[in-house]
Amino acid sequence: MSKYAKYKKVNEKWVDEIPAHWEMKRLKGIFALRSEKNNPVKTDRILSLTAKQGVIPYEEKDSMGGNKPKADLTKYNVCHVNDLLVNCMNVVSGSAGVSKYEGAISPVYYALYPHKNDNVWYYHHIFRLDPFQKSLVGLGKGILMHESEEGKLTSVRMRISMDYLGNVMLPMPSREEQDKISKYLRCNISKIDSIVRKRITYKSELEDIRKAIVNKVLSKGILNHTEFKNSNIEWLQRIPKDWDITRVKVHIVIEHGTDPKSKGEIPVYGSGSSKFKTCGEYKIGPAVLLGRKGTLNNPQYIEGKYWNVDTAFNAYSRDDMIDIKYFYYVATQFNYDYYSTQTAIPSMTQFDYKNMLIPVPSIDEQVLISNQLDRKLDKLNKLILLQDRYIEELNNLRNRIISDSVTGKINVQNIDVPEYVSQNEINLDSVSYDEENENIEEVDE
Repeated sequence: MSKYAKYKKVNEKWVDEIPAHWEMKRLKGIFALRSEKNNPVKTDRILSLTAKQGVIPYEEKDSMGGNKPKADLTKYNVCHVNDLLVNCMNVVSGSAGVSKYEGAISPVYYALYPHKNDNVWYYHHIFRLDPFQKSLVGLGKGILMHESEEGKLTSVRMRISMDYLGNVMLPMPSREEQDKISKYLRCNISKIDSIVRKRITYKSELEDIRKAIVNKVLSKGILNHTEFKNSNIEWLQRIPKDWDITRVKVHIVIEHGTDPKSKGEIPVYGSGSSKFKTCGEYKIGPAVLLGRKGTLNNPQYIEGKYWNVDTAFNAYSRDDMIDIKYFYYVATQFNYDYYSTQTAIPSMTQFDYKNMLIPVPSIDEQVLISNQLDRKLDKLNKLILLQDRYIEELNNLRNRIISDSVTGKINVQNIDVPEYVSQNEINLDSVSYDEENENIEEVDE
């Protein structure tokens, strides 16, 4: 990959060198803080800023939980198109982005605009970088935070004052270079994002097929039953007549997870689909992990030593009436949308889980059902895990391209980038970072 001719060292946590002709400048020397009140009312469009969606009209938020809009519009500030919005309470977890709208914003959002003619989208990409976000941690007051399963910092009431944020040092290429970097990233990120969306859609289709297979087996059993009855369970229409129906709490123990306190090699799980770190404490499976906060519809079957943090409950058999692997398959069918709380972060309670109704065949048939589903779903599960790997690799590639571009680790100035990339023209199944052609290229699986 092409590089600049010379570099110089910089003393910043998130970047150690930049091209020799670039400057490092304090944020307050690049951006001004917009202090425009919505009093008298200039706009009734309320904007929201989230780490996942960026700046959007409030009604388009994925979740309508969290703080509710104020009835008095004069209590808001005003944001203009192309302002860089920074949530002073959650910038360390990615709540920053350029606004495409003029609208009313919460006073906890800083609306920043360039003093001169700097490209705000170049700085947007810096604020979205994980290493840059983590470098801001020491500036916050009222800190209550932890690292999520995705490696993101999540915080509550961690306010970074503009006095501190204004003194953060940022790279400052020429405007021409900022434009080229932004154009390069817009083109290549759009390609990667399109592929990721396709992978996510395909994974969702595979998960629907898997869920249907499990539901069919649970509704019929595997011992050639001839008589059936209504289950009175919202996700299961009928079951064999000789099966029982009980609440989860009758046969299953559900416990809270906690943050580990020691280092070690034991895998640590949350509500996500895989371990995200290791520790020294352990519990011993087999067990089923049920989402408490965040990802709810992804129960996990765990064997051997493990630990779970507070975003997941661990569940195990109370007696010999339930095969825990069978309970895992039942848990994949729960109607999580019905039970989850409608808050900013979806969550489930022990009470909800314990009082769910489940079908209970004989223990022998439970084991047979588990074994049959293991065999039926083996290839499908591997294909779903493959999609997870593709998505992770694509996101890692996306982050690396952004980081290398905005810090000048790669020189994109002489790369020919199209003005516009139509999403209909993107048919890639996978991508690579082509070191020779300095671009995202199509590759075969």
